Amino acid sequence: MDYAAAIRERLPVTWRGDDFGQLVASLESYLPEEELEGIVDAYELSAKAHYGQLRLSGHAYITHPIAVAKILADLHLDSGTIKAALLHDVLEDTSCSLGDIASKFGDDVAALVDGVSKLDKLHFHSALEAQAESFRKMLLAMVKDLRVILVKLADRTHNMRTIDSLPLEKRRRIAKETIEIYAPIANRLGIYSLKTELEDLGFKAYVPFRYRVLDTALRKASGSQRQFLRKIKAKLEKNMSERKISGRLAAREKHLYSIYSKMKRKHVHLSEIVDVFGIRIVVSDIDTCYRVLGLVHELYKPMPGRVKDFISIPRVNGYQSLHTTLFGPKGMPLEVQIRTEEMDRVAERGIASHWQYKAVDKHTHIAEARARDWLQGLMEMEQASTSEEFLQTVKADLFPDKVYVFTPNGEILRLPRGASTVDFAYAVHTDIGNRCVSAKVDRRPVPLNTTLNNGDTVEIITARSAKPNPNWINFVITAKAQNAIRAFLKSLKRDEARDLGKQLLSQSLRPYSLNLRRLRKVKMQSLLRELGMSDMNEVYEQLGLGERLAPVIAGMLSQQVNIEGDITPKLKPLDIAGTEGLLITYAGCCYPIPGDDIVGHMSSGRGVVIHRSKCHNVAEYRKQPAKWIPVNWRKGIKSEFCSQIQVKTLNRVGVLAEVAGRISATLSNIAQLNVETDDDESTLLFRLNVRDRRHLAQVIRSIRVNPGVVRVSRSPF
Repeated sequence: MDYAAAIRERLPVTWRGDDFGQLVASLESYLPEEELEGIVDAYELSAKAHYGQLRLSGHAYITHPIAVAKILADLHLDSGTIKAALLHDVLEDTSCSLGDIASKFGDDVAALVDGVSKLDKLHFHSALEAQAESFRKMLLAMVKDLRVILVKLADRTHNMRTIDSLPLEKRRRIAKETIEIYAPIANRLGIYSLKTELEDLGFKAYVPFRYRVLDTALRKASGSQRQFLRKIKAKLEKNMSERKISGRLAAREKHLYSIYSKMKRKHVHLSEIVDVFGIRIVVSDIDTCYRVLGLVHELYKPMPGRVKDFISIPRVNGYQSLHTTLFGPKGMPLEVQIRTEEMDRVAERGIASHWQYKAVDKHTHIAEARARDWLQGLMEMEQASTSEEFLQTVKADLFPDKVYVFTPNGEILRLPRGASTVDFAYAVHTDIGNRCVSAKVDRRPVPLNTTLNNGDTVEIITARSAKPNPNWINFVITAKAQNAIRAFLKSLKRDEARDLGKQLLSQSLRPYSLNLRRLRKVKMQSLLRELGMSDMNEVYEQLGLGERLAPVIAGMLSQQVNIEGDITPKLKPLDIAGTEGLLITYAGCCYPIPGDDIVGHMSSGRGVVIHRSKCHNVAEYRKQPAKWIPVNWRKGIKSEFCSQIQVKTLNRVGVLAEVAGRISATLSNIAQLNVETDDDESTLLFRLNVRDRRHLAQVIRSIRVNPGVVRVSRSPF
C-alpha cells in the first residue's frame, strides 16, 4: 500500500506536498506497514489543526512537525515518537486538547506530546528563570520517557536550520542556548549526528563572522588534504586485504564548532590542530579492531600519548572506539578511528539506536544504561531550591567525563576534569561522601580538596559520626556531590533555625513574664491557626531565619497583638558563643570580634547578623526597631573571628614580609591581603583571624614598632 498516496487522497489539494511523502518513504524502510497507518492519522490531525498557520519564514506551519518527524525517522525512532513529533505543537498553537490526542492515539503518545509542549502560559520573574524552569520540566519529563528529549532535540535542530528568519538578537540568544544546553544533552545521550549539527548551526548563528572565516580557511585546506587521505585510504585497504581483514573505510572531517572550540581552548592556530582530517575504519568485531590498530601502527608511527582505547573504557555517553594519531606521509598528522558496526551505529545515534537495534555484544549495549544512570541522578538534583540552581547544576554535569580513576578494588569511575576526592566519594555512594573524613591517592594521604588525575587509585576513609563540611561546596564540581552537600546544609540550617527561633521567642516573652513552658497548649493552637501553620517547629524555623519577628509573635501569644514602640530594651540579651552555626553570621561591613559592643539584626533568610554598635549600617537598620535584638558575647569564647586592619608603609624592599612576619609571630593567621601602591607609600589591607579585641590590639602593637610602618588602624574604622 502507498501510504503517501493515500494521505494525499484523504486531504484537500491545498495541503498536499512532497515533504510527507519523503517522511513516509523513510519510515517504510524500517517500520512495519501496520504502524504507518497511525502515523498517517497523526499527520492528518496535525495538518488540520495547523491549517492556515505560517512560520516566520512564510512556509506552512505543518512543514515544521514533518521536518521534526523526518529527523527522528533518520534515527529510526519508533512509531509513537514519530506521532508525537507530528503532534508536538498542537497543544500550544491550536484548539486541539490533550484529551483529543489521548483518545485517538493513546496515553503513551499523549504523554510524549505533553512532555514536549512549551511553557508559554507560565509567568516568570526573569528570562533566566523562564529558561531554567522550562529546562527543569524538560529534564524531569526525560526521566519518565527518554523519547521526550529526542523529540525536543529534533525540534530544536529544525528550528536552528530555519533560524535566519528571526531577528539578530533572538538568533544569538537561541544559538547560545543551543550550544550550552541542547548540544551537550545530545552529546550526553551519544547522538553524535544531532550534537554536531546543533553545534555547527549554533556556531553559525551566534558568531557568523568567525564561522565564515573558519569555513573559508578549512575549504582552502581541504582540497590537498582529501587527495592525501585518498592515498592513505587506498594503502590501508590494500594492507587489510592482504591480511584478509574485511571492513569499510571512510574519510572523516572534524566539524567546524569542534575545531573552533579546540583553537579557543588551546589558543592555537588552525594549522596546529592535528585531527582536522582522519579516517574511520569499521570492522565486524572487537578482536578485529585491535588487529587493525596493530596494522596501522606498522604502516605509520603513532604519536606518543595519542592512542586512546574507548572500547575498554567507554566515554560517559556510551561512545566506543579506538583512536590513534599517526605521523602520516611527510610527517602530516592523521587521526584514525577504529570501531565495530554496532559501535558506529551507537556513535551516530546513541540512545536513539536502542529503539531499533538490540546489541549483540554486551560491550556495546551501554548507551541506554549510561543515560538511565544520568537521569536517575536528575531525580536527586530536583531537590535544588530554585530552577536557576537546578539549571546550573545540570549544566555542570552535561559535559563529557575526562578523568578515569580507580577504586581500591580496581573498579573504574569516570569523573569530570577537576574533580576532587570528595567528588569521588560521592560518586561511589552518597553515604560514603557524607561520612568521609580523609582520603588516600595511590596509598598516600592527601587533602580532601585534592584534584584527581587519570589513573589515580583513590581510597576514602569514613567515620560513622562524620558529617559533610559546608566548605566542601566551594571545591566539589560534580552535580551529585553539590546536591548532597546542599541537601545536608538545608537540613542543618533548618535544625539551627528552630533552635535559634526558640531562643528568640523565649527572650521576647520575658517582658510579658511568660515562658514557653508555662504557655497553654490552647494558646499555642490559636497562634498556629492564626498563622496558618501546622506546628510550632515551623514558627521557630521562620523566627530563626528572620522571616517572622519574635517580638510580634510574643505579643500575639500574650494577646497584645498590636505592639507599639521598641520593646527590645526590655529583652535579656542573647548570648553569642561563636559556634552557633549557619544562623548566626558576622557582618562583613564591620567585622565584630569578642570585646566589641555588638547588636543583632534579624535578616530574612539569614537569621541573626551581628554588627558592631558603631557600624555605619546600624544607623540605617535602626529604622526597623523590631528587627533589632540585644546580644552579648558569652564569657570564655575559644573560637577565632575575622577582623581587618589597614597598614600604611613606606615603599621599600622587604617591608611586606616584615609586617607579615610580625602578624605570624602573634599567632594570627592572614586570610586575605590586598596591596595598593603609589610613589612613596603602600597601603596593605589584611584580613586576619583573631581571638578577641585584646589579641587584635597585640597584633597592631607588634606591627607599629616596625620602622617601615607609617600607620596601623582597624578597618573600616
